Amino acid sequence: MRAAFTYITQLSLFLFLLIGSQTQAQSVQWLSWDEAVQLSQNDSQPKKMFIDVYTDWCGWCKKMDKDTFQNPEVAAYMQDNFYMVKMDGEGKEPIDFQGKTFNFVPSGRRGYHEFAAALMQGKMSYPTVIFLDEDLKMLSPVPGYQKVEPFLQIARYFGDNIYKDQDWQSYAGM
Repeated sequence: MRAAFTYITQLSLFLFLLIGSQTQAQSVQWLSWDEAVQLSQNDSQPKKMFIDVYTDWCGWCKKMDKDTFQNPEVAAYMQDNFYMVKMDGEGKEPIDFQGKTFNFVPSGRRGYHEFAAALMQGKMSYPTVIFLDEDLKMLSPVPGYQKVEPFLQIARYFGDNIYKDQDWQSYAGM
C-alpha cells in the first residue's frame, strides 16, 4: 500500500511538472522597450515589434493578459513574429527614442508617459496594442480589449505582411 502511495505521489508530481513546463513554454516573454530595441538593432533578421500599453488599474488590460496573451496559439505566434514589449502607460522611467527623451507627465490624479501617448496618437485608452515594423515605424495602434480570434486576425495581418498587399477591410471581410 505504501509503495502504491509513493508511486501515485511521484506520478502526480511528474504530471504536475510536465503540465507546468508546457504552460510555461507557451507564455509570452515580455521585454522592456530598451531590450526590444537592442534586439532589433543586433538581430540579422529583426522582427516587428508589438507593444502592449497598459496601466496597473486597468481591468481589461488584466483580462487581455489572462485570456488573450496566455492563449497558447497567441503566445506561440507572437513570440515567433514579434519582439513583445509591455509598457506601462503611466510609467515613470524616461524612454529615449530617435534622439528624443520621453518622460512621465503628471496630470490629474495619475499622469501619463509621453511615449505611450505618442504611440497611441494621443488617444489614452487602455489597453491599446501597437504594431511597429522592423524599422520601428508605426503600423497601427489598436485600442481596446481583444479576444483570441480577433486578436490573432489582427496580429497575422501585420505579422504575415498582409498589410503590404491588402487593406484591412478586404482582409477582414468587412
